[in-house]
Amino acid sequence: MANETILVVEDEAQIRKFLRISLEAHHYTVHETRLGAEGLALCATAQPHLVILDLGLPDLDGQQFISRLREWSNVPIIVLSVRADETQKVAALDAGANDYVTKPFGISELMARIRVVLRDTRQSTATQSLFESQGLQVDLSQRKVSVDGNPIHLTKKEYELLRLLIAQPGQVLTHRQILGEVWGPAQQEETHYLRVLVGQLRNKLGDDPANPRFVITVQGVGYRLAIPLALNDQSQP
Repeated sequence: MANETILVVEDEAQIRKFLRISLEAHHYTVHETRLGAEGLALCATAQPHLVILDLGLPDLDGQQFISRLREWSNVPIIVLSVRADETQKVAALDAGANDYVTKPFGISELMARIRVVLRDTRQSTATQSLFESQGLQVDLSQRKVSVDGNPIHLTKKEYELLRLLIAQPGQVLTHRQILGEVWGPAQQEETHYLRVLVGQLRNKLGDDPANPRFVITVQGVGYRLAIPLALNDQSQP
């Protein structure tokens, strides 16, 4: 699909160049870096649809990159590494990678794997497009929000906070998780930003902090939705 963005986090300049040329020839937008720390920052700012990750980075081991990214993002990851040992593959997949390709690799195979991962991600998103509970309705495909049938206009960050809460029903999201997803990893300690944002969201939803209908504070930890909630498939009657 055209216009999807791929982030390449790869130490070797020649491989980065080869991947950029190949991906752009298939109509993907490409960002690239050789550093893990910069890659994590780009995940927050560029919001790629997919990450291609080398495990042998100069500043951060690829396994650490996956673990840190999974603290706040579910963006799919394809590992591209010279490490062919089975234990390395299992460790990367257990940490949260979606696929693992061993170097040297064929570009046709890599492109096929990219298409599969992106297709699966699109299908998963499409089947979870409408959320409803207690008068709150969120159309994730249209980015529309209403309470008791009344449309609610949210800012980008307010909407992202609400989307995060309904995407993980019944789970407490920590301050660091939310800050990393909404503002990026550089602001994961700025909890005052989050307090203000939660207050703004509650105000627009008509949610009383003392008797919350939607957003519950878990003191010292983070936030969750008031009850276990589910995302409904719009295709269901």
